[in-house]
Amino acid sequence: MLKQATFPGGVHPPDSKEATRDKQIETLQLPSRVILPLQQHIGAPLECVVAKGDEVSLGDIVARATGFVSVPLHATLSGTVKDVGSYMHPAGLAMEAVVIESDGEDTWADGVLCERDWRGLDSDELKKLIREAGIVGLGGAAFPTHVKLSPPADKTIDTFLVNGAECEPFLNADYRQMMERAGELIEGIKILIKILGCERTLVAVEDNKPAALEKLDSLLAGEQDIAVAPLRTKYPQGGEKQLVEALTGRHVPSGGLPMDVGCLIQNVSTILSVFDAVTKGRPLLDKVVTVAGASGNPGNYLVRIGTPVEEVLTQVEGEIPENLGKVIMGGPLMGLALPGLDVPVLKGTNGLVLMEHPVPVPVHEPCIRCGRCVDTCPVRLVPCELALFAENERWDKCREYHVMDCIECGSCSYTCPAGRNLVQLIRFGKYTVMSEDKQKKDKK
Repeated sequence: MLKQATFPGGVHPPDSKEATRDKQIETLQLPSRVILPLQQHIGAPLECVVAKGDEVSLGDIVARATGFVSVPLHATLSGTVKDVGSYMHPAGLAMEAVVIESDGEDTWADGVLCERDWRGLDSDELKKLIREAGIVGLGGAAFPTHVKLSPPADKTIDTFLVNGAECEPFLNADYRQMMERAGELIEGIKILIKILGCERTLVAVEDNKPAALEKLDSLLAGEQDIAVAPLRTKYPQGGEKQLVEALTGRHVPSGGLPMDVGCLIQNVSTILSVFDAVTKGRPLLDKVVTVAGASGNPGNYLVRIGTPVEEVLTQVEGEIPENLGKVIMGGPLMGLALPGLDVPVLKGTNGLVLMEHPVPVPVHEPCIRCGRCVDTCPVRLVPCELALFAENERWDKCREYHVMDCIECGSCSYTCPAGRNLVQLIRFGKYTVMSEDKQKKDKK
């Protein structure tokens, strides 16, 4: 095991993981229906290939990929397509989705499941299986995994980093999988090492997970090129650029990616999905989701993708709590406050944090120039200035101060004594700059 590592900046919120840390993963009952938004990953849009009234089996493709940066979407229940139409997405926008009503049978589509020995497959064959399984990054960004595993010819990957940090408060989905599927995780790591051909692999886990560190270190004792790398507990340690800096000392350039400095990162859940797809033929159909916060039955649950949040909470809680004020999909610092409970669990969902009513709302006061946000920013930006520029629509200054490098971790908002909505303002600035740049590009 290597020495403990970390990165500059960051914050130390209460981890609030104790309620679910030792709760083994439970599989929820089949939902009565699933809502499958066609937009669940970064990249080219999907094309729906089913219609209302169609019968589908578990693992059938319901929407096909239309470009290289895209993956198919599979039926997560067997049953009947009840609708193809516009449904509310967790992001608060109406998006096209496929609704499947369960037949209660959970019947697999013919030819989907297939036991295979991955050692006889080459890199391209493995990436094809990963793409066909609909796998995307499950640590938040939801970028198609096969694309990430296909760096340009001029980018040499020498270091593979396994992201087991799970630094957001409340969440234990990755931790429980490291504890319960450690052997399969290591096998999945070896599959990705074969694809990448990298020289060394570091399995990064924060030091607030000693049992996972010990278990993985024991299982990897005989491995020459794979080592466990403990990380100092700090948020946002799981950010890609922060992980690269902490473990390698390399700095990803402004506007760059980890591959620019010879690194590639995959999340624990993603690697296990790769293992399931390559060795069993199983597409991405479900997710381990931590339900925590103001929950009467906090735990870690295996949930079918597309299950409405209302149905998840009804199964977990028995009934929707009367004092429920808000549900956050993801963690409290980077998650989304849901517009309602009728939205579905997505491929990238790793947690549901419940908050009691009334939900406290900080008062947005003027900046007092204390500099705390500058000290905590893990990307070395000046959040107070960026927020002011966005607030006053100074898009030129947003660009000058590298607004696009913000990772939206929320450390600045968390530490601001004036309660300013820093990350929201900076996000507004980012999206406006992106929109302007796209318009300029389209005019050329």
